[in-house]
Amino acid sequence: MNFIYKAIDPSGREMKGNIKAASPQEAEQLIGNMGLIPIHVRQGKEGRAEFSFSDLAERLNPVRPEDLVIFTKQFRTMIKAGVNILRILDILVEQTENVRLKKTIRTIRKDLSEGTSINEAFARHSDVFSPLYVSMIEAGEVSGSLPDILERLIYIIEHENKIKSDIKSALRYPAIVVMTLVAAFFILLTFVIPKFVTIFKKAGINLPLPTKICLLLYNFLHDFWYLLLAGVVFGGFAIYMYVRTDQGRFVRDSLVLALPIVGPLFIKSVMSRFSSVFAILLSSGVAILSSLDVLAKTIGNSAITRQFRMISGKLEEGQGMAVPLRSAKYFTPMVINMVAIGEEAGTLDEMLKEVAVHYDDEVEYAVKGLSEAIGPLLTVGLAAVVGFFALAIFLPMWDLTKMVK
Repeated sequence: MNFIYKAIDPSGREMKGNIKAASPQEAEQLIGNMGLIPIHVRQGKEGRAEFSFSDLAERLNPVRPEDLVIFTKQFRTMIKAGVNILRILDILVEQTENVRLKKTIRTIRKDLSEGTSINEAFARHSDVFSPLYVSMIEAGEVSGSLPDILERLIYIIEHENKIKSDIKSALRYPAIVVMTLVAAFFILLTFVIPKFVTIFKKAGINLPLPTKICLLLYNFLHDFWYLLLAGVVFGGFAIYMYVRTDQGRFVRDSLVLALPIVGPLFIKSVMSRFSSVFAILLSSGVAILSSLDVLAKTIGNSAITRQFRMISGKLEEGQGMAVPLRSAKYFTPMVINMVAIGEEAGTLDEMLKEVAVHYDDEVEYAVKGLSEAIGPLLTVGLAAVVGFFALAIFLPMWDLTKMVK
């Protein structure tokens, strides 16, 4: 969020400006880190009133995963070569083509020159850098192994982008078929069926059940279409507002994980991210509780985030990792057993790396299985719709043929 602030600098002068932060408290803290004393901080609304073509260009040119990967690779290479951080950002500003990312890098460079830490500078741009990205930067900065952390971060971004692309590719054809099927359903129900029903009624034919159902649906759409439209709009808005709440996100994510085909895919993807990120944080010297806190922010699923909170609570009571994982709902037996073995042998980070590699492969197989499973489901759905309308039209047509004979 954008905040407008008034503050006093060390010389006593009053200053005004804008700053990005997640909350007013964080905005005050960031202002204090700049050496200023905040007087007044409020959430800014001027962004709606002011318009500039640069802002429009930024909105129309979002930072894609590919842009982020290129930026991170260049950032890592120059850090590993020992180039000064401010010089690195100057070079990246010149080389970056994405307008929004270029502006973000320029702002980060300014913040760093004013004494802000690297992870704080990145954290101010949550619209570009995810919580996972910022947490990994922080872990690398604290442990002194930022190039290694960035290398793994590049792999995570590329791998997750590939999985998302594969899932979109697998769902693109089914989505087109479903939309075409829905359009055909309404066209047949609205224009075709009523004309046949009129013919059948004039001939005095008793309408069979499929035709009566079609007629009832047509009458409802014809007489109460405004109620249906209002219900869809109101229902959609109510669901949208509900899933913006903590409980709504929890219910939505729980339902997604419970779906027959998609649910296991998401669970495997989460296990892959959990194992990979957890292994990196542990090998970088980050404490287990701090690592779980990072994972809870970056895992991307409210239902599993609650499991992390539960695990953290039990770890604070003195229990090991394996025992709370056994009572957690979504963690697979392989993850639990590998964590238990890693704890006993003192090689937890190595075990987690093996788990991450395994689940990376599992996710790829699951995506292929998703595309293979959708085909038969579409065939059954298509056959059901076509068969229903065929019965609704041809059963009374058959009776009409008998009457003519």
